[in-house]
Amino acid sequence: MTYFPEIEKIRYEGPKTDNMFAFRHYDAEEVVLGKKMKDHLRFAIAYWHTMTQDGSDPFGAPVNKRTWIGDTEMETAKNRVEAFFEICEKLGAEFFCFHDVDVAPAGETLEEFFQNLDEITDLIKEKMEQTGIKLLWNTANMFSHPRFNNGAASTNNAEVYAYAAAQVKKGLDISKKLGGENYVFWGGREGYETLLNTDMKFEQDNIARLFKMAIAYGEKIGHKPQFLLEPKPKEPSKHQYDFDAATTMAFIQHYGLEGDFKLNLEANHATLAGHTFEHEIAVARSYNALGSLDANQGDMLLGWDTDEFPTNVFDSTLALYEVLENGGIAPGGINFDSKVRRSSFEMEDLLLAHIAGMDTYARALKAAAKLKEDRFLDELKEKRYASFQEGIGAKIVADEENLETLTDYALAHDQIELESSHIEYVKSRLNDYLF
Repeated sequence: MTYFPEIEKIRYEGPKTDNMFAFRHYDAEEVVLGKKMKDHLRFAIAYWHTMTQDGSDPFGAPVNKRTWIGDTEMETAKNRVEAFFEICEKLGAEFFCFHDVDVAPAGETLEEFFQNLDEITDLIKEKMEQTGIKLLWNTANMFSHPRFNNGAASTNNAEVYAYAAAQVKKGLDISKKLGGENYVFWGGREGYETLLNTDMKFEQDNIARLFKMAIAYGEKIGHKPQFLLEPKPKEPSKHQYDFDAATTMAFIQHYGLEGDFKLNLEANHATLAGHTFEHEIAVARSYNALGSLDANQGDMLLGWDTDEFPTNVFDSTLALYEVLENGGIAPGGINFDSKVRRSSFEMEDLLLAHIAGMDTYARALKAAAKLKEDRFLDELKEKRYASFQEGIGAKIVADEENLETLTDYALAHDQIELESSHIEYVKSRLNDYLF
């Protein structure tokens, strides 16, 4: 059965096309900086927003029209597998991501949930073998069910902790079964509502214990995906322990997880933390911990995680410039953790939205590549820090100076002249690369 019978495989037709179901900028085979565009971007489709999001919001009922809904939960789950891989194939996306509860009904017991997961992931594996589409990462949803009201690994209830551990074990078994390249932990409720009744250190110790159990189990079964932590400052928790990239790196270093964990960064989470996306990527890159990206954007006039499909070329260019500076993102990728707007409720909107996001990132990649080729930003930084390339600056960098020698130098050179950054001109020039 086909769920999009009137839509052919999406192809590149160039920026002048009027075809809604065509790429205007994303040419998967185009070579950019010596590598195919598809290999730079490693696009992945998110199962949850694509297949299970119904268009409801706090003020309105579901509106999305979806033709894969069956008479039972398992029938719907099986239909979703077929529809999902049709979407991936038509978009030419070579990777996908999912939470455990996205693909299989939870059932009445944990045992039934695991049985449902086995049955559905058998179907997913068949579709992967038929299509060549690969699993970028999977994860366990340990935040939606009421049992996780007070967290999963950070819970105050040991039975909930054991349940969460079982979900992680099953997630790693599935990752091995499907050849997952990464495994993500997102601590949606790993935080607190109030410190009045919270032992922060105890909770974070327990989170680290679970991560170390995951590392040990992966080694035991002979499957070692790249483990990823995904920062987010708040929502649903008032304060989440993985607040931003820097906070999460402090956690990773404190618990000695550097060799096993990197960061999965999301654009909308960055802005909720008061940062730009490129800032979070730059922080991760500075720690050699850039793992993977969730591509979306937030609405600056709204104070929550809106998960819009990315259409902002400026922000995407600066993010991809950091990726290029990192030397790439593999084994991570660019996952569209994005959902269609409530007014985009037709089946075809799922494809149109992904086309928009993929075209945005394609334009951004070409702009970022041009910035690198011209060394535009490199030259700005070299000029800005030129004083550290010779004289007293070079000696400082070489650790040849101390407070006493620098004081002597400062006393003899206290008439300091600064240079303007001309930042408005720089930003204007940056627009030339984008448009």
